[in-house]
Amino acid sequence: MSPKPTQRYHHGDLRPTLLREAQSMVRELGLDGLSLRQLAQRAGVSASALYHHFDNKNALLCALAEEGFGSLDAAVQGAARDQSGDLRDQTLRFVRAYVGYAAAHPEIYDLMFGRSIWKAGEPTESLRALAFGTFRRYVDYVGAMDPHVGRGKTGLRRAQARWAAVHGLCRLVIDGVYTDGADLAGMTAATADLLVGPTD
Repeated sequence: MSPKPTQRYHHGDLRPTLLREAQSMVRELGLDGLSLRQLAQRAGVSASALYHHFDNKNALLCALAEEGFGSLDAAVQGAARDQSGDLRDQTLRFVRAYVGYAAAHPEIYDLMFGRSIWKAGEPTESLRALAFGTFRRYVDYVGAMDPHVGRGKTGLRRAQARWAAVHGLCRLVIDGVYTDGADLAGMTAATADLLVGPTD
C-alpha cells in the first residue's frame, strides 16, 4: 500500500520527491506541461502537502533551476579537478562538461537561463543569489584562461563575452542546430581555443 501523504511529509522526503517528479514531468511534457495538481498526483500526495513546499508554479520552477545550477556546478568542478595537460586541455574539459550538461538536461538548462523565470516569472532571492554567484565564478574561471582578458570592468566584459560563447554553443545544441557528434566535437574544440585566446 502506498504511504499516506502525511507519512511521506513527516519523513522529510517530500520536497526532493516533488523535485524529482517535476524534473521527470519537464523532460516528458516540457515546462508548459508541468502543473502543480498533476505533480501532486504523480507524487501521491495531497495538494496541501505540495503547497507547503511550493506556493506556486514559479516557486517550483525556481527550485528546479537551483537544482540545475547545483548539478551544472558539480559537473564543471569535476572537470576542473583534473589538472593534467596544458591550459588548453583543461579548458576543453571545462567546455565539454558545461556543454555536456546542457545537452543532457536541455529543459532544465533552458529554465536556468531562460525567460520563464528571468523575464516572465520572478526569481526567488535564493535563486538570484545562487545564479549570480555561480555566473560570476564561471566568468572568473573563463577570464583566468586567457591572460589577454585583463582586469577591471573591461576585463570583466571580455570574460563575460567568452562565457557567452559557451552559453551560445549550449543554445545551439538545445535548439537542434548541432546534433551530429563530429560537428559538436569540432565546435567544442573551437570554443576552447577561443577561450584560451592567442598563444603567441
